[in-house]
Amino acid sequence: MSLSRRQVTAAAVAAVPLTFAATGTAQATGRRSRTLYIAGDSTAAQKYADAAPETGWGMALPFFLHKNLPVANHAVNGRSSKSFVDEGRLAVILRQIEPGDFLLIQFGHNDEKREDPTRYTEPWSTYQDHLRRYIDGARARGARPVLATSVERRKFDTAGKALPTHGEYPAAMRALAKEEQVTLLDIQALSIALWQRLGAEETKKYFNWTATEQDNTHFNPPGAIAVARFVARELLRTRVLAPNDLRRLDETIPASWITWPKAA
Repeated sequence: MSLSRRQVTAAAVAAVPLTFAATGTAQATGRRSRTLYIAGDSTAAQKYADAAPETGWGMALPFFLHKNLPVANHAVNGRSSKSFVDEGRLAVILRQIEPGDFLLIQFGHNDEKREDPTRYTEPWSTYQDHLRRYIDGARARGARPVLATSVERRKFDTAGKALPTHGEYPAAMRALAKEEQVTLLDIQALSIALWQRLGAEETKKYFNWTATEQDNTHFNPPGAIAVARFVARELLRTRVLAPNDLRRLDETIPASWITWPKAA
């Protein structure tokens, strides 16, 4: 993803994750709630008031999780599996994560940037090598790693067919998940199937298309909610989470529930 001036600004402030605190049950019992950490890029990241209506799917995920399962969204604009590590962001998560927590890992959009050596990884070697660092780090701390293939961009051919844009990165992640016996959420496959069902025009209602910007990578509130629903349903289907961890999977989530805090 190329970074606009607005996105660069958002990336800087997004280094501080927005965490949805647990209340109620955890306080009553004295037990620490499990936390779901997100390591990823701008498609998942918290957005701030200057970026609205752009919305990361990580902003919508808490609507589908019960309050005793908070989300710590560490995803940041423009990061790859490599740059996230090199900037010390994985280390921050690994200092905080505890046994019983989850680390949801989604990278690929920026690993593709061959022209940028600070971000580029090769799918079948350095990309997998970096992903192993997340997997091994989570496991060493008693947390459960979960891999998620990159959500698809909005791209159609002249016949109206939705086109994949991530090359071999999804396949490399699928192979790594099998090799390392890590749960995989195949968000790339689910999202491109949805874009195909919606079609070229209708998908504009899910992406950050405004009067001044035609963005085929990032989402508006309906798009972020749709992708977060995929993530939540896959966490249930793969038994990472139990039914009592989730809510509203089949309910309409109003776009008005999405809010953009002011940047610090």
